[in-house]
Formats: sequence, C-alpha cells, structure tokens
Amino acid sequence: MKKILIVDDEMVNRMLLKRIISKISSEVEIIEADNGQNALELIEKNVIDLILLDIVMPVMDGIDLLKILKNDTRLADIPVAVLTTDDSRKKEALHYGACEVLIKPIKKPDVEKILQKFL
Repeated sequence: MKKILIVDDEMVNRMLLKRIISKISSEVEIIEADNGQNALELIEKNVIDLILLDIVMPVMDGIDLLKILKNDTRLADIPVAVLTTDDSRKKEALHYGACEVLIKPIKKPDVEKILQKFL
C-alpha cells in the first residue's frame, strides 16, 4: 500500500484532501502533519511515496521543508507536490525541487493527475 503525507496547517484542507484521495483510491494510506517540523519527524519514521505540501505554515514552512528533503540523499527522491493559494510561489517551489504545484482550492482532477503520475 502506498503512503501519502499531507502537510498543511489547516485541518479543513487536510480533511478535503483526504476525502478527495479516498474517492480516487482505497489503495493508499494517508498520514498528516500540521507543519514542516512534524512532517520531517513523520518522514524519518515512515516510507513515504508522495508528499502534498502546503507552503505557508507555522514552525517550518513548506519551502524550508522542501529544501531539507531535496538536500538529503535519503529523501530527495520522494515526489513533493506543493499546494498554495499564491500562484507567484509556483516558480520558487519548482526551483527548490517540487515536482508539481497545485493552486488552491484543490480540485479532484488535479489530485487525480498527481496520484496517477507519482503512485
């Protein structure tokens, strides 16, 4: 079973993504973190197949987590799709190694495309 990590400080966004993913596939396990630091701890303890990562969060934001992941040879190959409300952050996320950038509000076809491409 594939494992997806959803990292977003807003619980409603995590719930929405979980609902969308569960409608697309029952063959995935979803774990959640509310900031980059908590996500990093989960990544160290789990084999993650895909990360859906918000940019703006407290404690450690998505760009800082992305930099850490892509600079760690053990973690650099995990695909990371960045979620943002700000289209201007897209270039920055791609520069630091995001494989995709989804603009909020997230729609089911966008998530479907990510899952098909990376799982």
